[in-house]
Amino acid sequence: MYDVMKAIYDSGIPISFKGSMVLKACLLEAGYTEETRHTVDIDANWNSDVEPTTEQMVESLQKAIDKSGVNLVVHLYRPHGEKRSAGFELIEPTTEEVLFTMDVDVNRPAPATKIYEIEGIRFCGSSPVQMIADKLSAISTDKVFRRIKDVVDLYYISKVFEFNTADIRRTLKSSKRELDTFDDFLHRANDLEHSYEKFRFAGDVNKPPFEEIYKNVKVFIRDVLPKEKKRELER
Repeated sequence: MYDVMKAIYDSGIPISFKGSMVLKACLLEAGYTEETRHTVDIDANWNSDVEPTTEQMVESLQKAIDKSGVNLVVHLYRPHGEKRSAGFELIEPTTEEVLFTMDVDVNRPAPATKIYEIEGIRFCGSSPVQMIADKLSAISTDKVFRRIKDVVDLYYISKVFEFNTADIRRTLKSSKRELDTFDDFLHRANDLEHSYEKFRFAGDVNKPPFEEIYKNVKVFIRDVLPKEKKRELER
């Protein structure tokens, strides 16, 4: 997956990456060496002055991958549309096995990005503050039960990054995101724990106890929680 990300970056296609692959590189750069949850797809943003057609996207991605020497075939299985990302399968041509997928949002608000390098592979990905802002926005709503991975990721992030409230609020505004009430996150911890217990950590990755994750994340994000809850946390 990193080889494909490098190929796309080297090609100059206007794509930046987000999601678990970027988080993994971000954490490694910051000195977090413990194994983190695995992923089976690549998430990305395509930002250009003129919206690309699906045909142009497939052609550009295939050309970039071919040029890099990675032997994979790009197949579109979902065209992009209003509030819908484009979906691509990366296929091993000999066996025709789908090795992984890639979801690409097209011309959404441009995220804050930085260049990452992991074992000689460079790519453009969401900045740490952008990742924090995106994950905060998700867990502040009733979607938190379906986005338990964002709670897990904030736990990882809390180990190596400071929570800069001003930077995060600026990033939320520039990416046209808002924070909801965190009502479900704060008041339905038992339901959240149930979602966490169902969430699978592939391979032999350590799955921390829910109480540890929940407590750490709540302390990490305390500056954006409703004020009355902040007082309860400080007792």
